[in-house]
Parts: sequence; structure tokens; C-alpha cells
Amino acid sequence: MTQTKFLALCTALLLTGPALAKLAPPSDEAKAKAAEAAIKAAHGGKVAAYKLCLVSDRVAAVYFEQAKKNGKAVKPADPAAAACVDPGPLGAAVAAQSAPAATKAKK
Repeated sequence: MTQTKFLALCTALLLTGPALAKLAPPSDEAKAKAAEAAIKAAHGGKVAAYKLCLVSDRVAAVYFEQAKKNGKAVKPADPAAAACVDPGPLGAAVAAQSAPAATKAKK
């Protein structure tokens, strides 16, 4: 039994050796694709947050309306709360992210 475990351990170590080898650095094209994917992911998060904000505003409006019909005293919404901010189209986000990079490249 011990010999079987030892052989399994040696086999595992032998097979994981190549996986630990150092990879070549990514090319400029790969870096650009990764940056674009990061911009898309960030924009997707902003769009999701905006849609969630809109839905929560609608839910709050329905709640306040029903509470008013039922005669409950409900505190009005906090006017200092931030309004929902539309992140705009993805093209604007890409242009905004690439503009600082272009100015850094020129310097």
C-alpha cells in the first residue's frame, strides 16, 4: 500500500513539472485584447449596476404609492441619494479608456 502511494506521488510530481515551466510574456496584441476585455467587463458591470438602480427606483416608487394608499406614514426618499447614472454605450467607454493611453504613448 505504501509503495502504491509513493508511485502515485512520484507520477504526480513528474507530470506537474512541465506545468510549472515559465511562460513567454504576452505579445502586444494579446495585451490589447486583454485590455479590451477588461474594458468590456467593467462597462458590463456599470450597465448592470445602472439597471439594478432603475429597478430599485421602480420598486421604491410602487412601495411608496401603496403605502400612501394604505394610509401608512412613510419617510420620503432621501434626496441626497445618488441618482442612477447611465454609463452610455460601450464605444464611449472604449474611447474614454484609450484616450489616456494614447496621450501616455505620445509622451
